[in-house]
Amino acid sequence: MGTGDGAWNGSWGPWARQRAWSWSWAWRWHRGWSRACRRPYPLGARGRCRARRAGGGGPPSGGGPWTRVRAELSHGGTGAERGRGGSPSRGPAAEVLLRMHSVGICGSDVHYWQHGRIGDFVVKDPMVLGHEASGTVVKVGPGVTHLKPGDRVAIEPGVPREVDEFCKTGRYNLSPTIFFCATPPDDGNLCHYYKHSASYCYKLPDNVTFEEGALIEPLSVGIHACKRAGVTLGSKVFVSGSGPIGLVNVIVAKMMGAAAVVVTDLSATRLQKAKEVGADFTIQVKNETPKEVASKVESVLGCMPEITVECTGVQTCIQTGIYATRSGGTLVLVGLGPEMVTVPIVNAAVREVDIRGIFRYCNTWPVAIALLASKRINIKPLVTHRFPLERALEAFETTKRGEGVKVMLKCDPTDQGP
Repeated sequence: MGTGDGAWNGSWGPWARQRAWSWSWAWRWHRGWSRACRRPYPLGARGRCRARRAGGGGPPSGGGPWTRVRAELSHGGTGAERGRGGSPSRGPAAEVLLRMHSVGICGSDVHYWQHGRIGDFVVKDPMVLGHEASGTVVKVGPGVTHLKPGDRVAIEPGVPREVDEFCKTGRYNLSPTIFFCATPPDDGNLCHYYKHSASYCYKLPDNVTFEEGALIEPLSVGIHACKRAGVTLGSKVFVSGSGPIGLVNVIVAKMMGAAAVVVTDLSATRLQKAKEVGADFTIQVKNETPKEVASKVESVLGCMPEITVECTGVQTCIQTGIYATRSGGTLVLVGLGPEMVTVPIVNAAVREVDIRGIFRYCNTWPVAIALLASKRINIKPLVTHRFPLERALEAFETTKRGEGVKVMLKCDPTDQGP
């Protein structure tokens, strides 16, 4: 297959540059140009000034990680002409070039934008955000046989860099060298064009939208968590937190056969959304102690839940999860908060409450696509806000304020639909 027929030799070349330049807003936003990496250069006095003017606050001077990520946003969408980066693979032969369509904003994106780090992952260089994504195949490497130009795909953002012991056992998400979109130092895919390993791009059926394809990423967290928790027919499940991740856990738990799901949150609006997606009971937490909340969970369910899925990472919520879970049950920690927390570990130990962690997901995209195609689950209501890529900063501010559930950025100026 020749280059003119959709095959790709790994280089952006004149074709991609011409297409990337076709959006006039790029010229309006980008003034600097890095010849080495062929992309807008987000630093420099103009970039820092625009970033701080657009969002306010932040470090007083000197740039730093906050400014680096923030400057990318202020330039209209984190690099529309990006041609470098992308995931590792066997080389260009095993890669595809994608025209991005829909990218959801995750809480981790906002955290990197505001703080420049999450735990040990520190933003040291300009970084493109975005890892909940879908798009259309534009070019394929000569070694790619399962995809062709025009295919609509969902992107799994984690790609192993090597076949280590974790990959061999099917738990590639635990590989210490894994590439992951928008996790320093790896770029994300909030841009017009993006290069990714073809093996981690999954073709979408005609009845699955681009936005559903992008939502497979958070949905995968729910699938992985509920599998780790052992949700099955008749399970009584307590989900702590009604943000996007809490909601997908509700959806997946009900699909896997949970007889009753109770959700707690501070927000009445989010609890209403939990009811809409399938929660049987909701509890709005106010000033109760962890033991008091656990007692309310038992009261509404009529028993202590066998399974608790903790999606906030807040210390008091983890404590509640331990107190609430039935003896011999399982508590899965999905939300990540402080490195050190105080929990009633003896209470868990003497009652044989298993505490399990999850790290992202693995082997979930085919399952998620099958569920969406068969209409066994409906995740469309999770998208509450949409913005074109040029309004990326506004979209991030909306997410930061906690408005709605999932904010979706539309990267294709010719197709802003779902």
